[in-house]
Amino acid sequence: MPPIVSINRVSKRYASGHQALTDVSLDIAEGEILALLGPNGAGKTTLISTICGIVTASSGTVTVAGYDNVSDYRKTRELIGLVPQELTLGAFDTVWNSVSFSRGLFGKRPHPALLEELLKELSLWEKRDSMLMTLSGGMKRRVLIAKALSHEPRILFLDEPTAGVDVELRKDMWRLVERLRQSGVTIILTTHYIEEAEEIADRVGVIDGGRLLLVDDKNRLMHEMGRKQLEIELKQPLAALPAGLDRWDLSLAGDGSRLIYTYDTQARSTGITALLQAIHDAGLSLKDLKSKQSSLEEIFVDLVNMKP
Repeated sequence: MPPIVSINRVSKRYASGHQALTDVSLDIAEGEILALLGPNGAGKTTLISTICGIVTASSGTVTVAGYDNVSDYRKTRELIGLVPQELTLGAFDTVWNSVSFSRGLFGKRPHPALLEELLKELSLWEKRDSMLMTLSGGMKRRVLIAKALSHEPRILFLDEPTAGVDVELRKDMWRLVERLRQSGVTIILTTHYIEEAEEIADRVGVIDGGRLLLVDDKNRLMHEMGRKQLEIELKQPLAALPAGLDRWDLSLAGDGSRLIYTYDTQARSTGITALLQAIHDAGLSLKDLKSKQSSLEEIFVDLVNMKP
């Protein structure tokens, strides 16, 4: 099956001279959830804006469902729903009118039942007749999501959708994302909350300095690039590591009652068996053993720090 979005060697240099994107290529499969991770200024928003046709690439091409997003802009744009970072809403319109108007902008016939379902799912139904200026920041964020979904897009972009919002909205948001996934909608999100990407994404892309450093299946990424730590709790604390243990990557933690051993999950041998034997030979008694897999956040930080 061809990708729903195909980005081919896209670069963007602004008039100011700032190079926001450099030679970015990426295929996005229909129905997947892709999380784009990167620090502030990495190029995430520019990439999303370029795919949506809001920003024109300096070079390269973008196709959406096989249509070029420049020559077939109207066709590609109607396939896309976008939830921007900024709370860009009119002050004096009502929630219902604002969402209805967004649907009409894409030439869709009125569908009150669909909009009612959407507003109820986002806990906005009781606010449907409220003016936008009276809403809290979290409620305004919900309205943006409703507007983006009002024309039933096949692709949804969420640019930092839960930044600075309450826990309740975050839960509502991810429930909605799961429903959309089940209906076949493709979702691309940027987030600072790496635990969210770890929870819901199928693939993870890491972008920094306008370059796409890596895109991979989330589970494979965590397996292949992750490290594990073995925490060895001792019955008696140590003031220093015995000389016989200095060839292992060990550190003392806490009050000296724990040894932390970091090892590569992909190495031919973890060295754990030999380490435990060496600990026994050193006359140390074990109380407990625990292992910990490195998180997606730790992998992300390592990738950014490793960039050329």
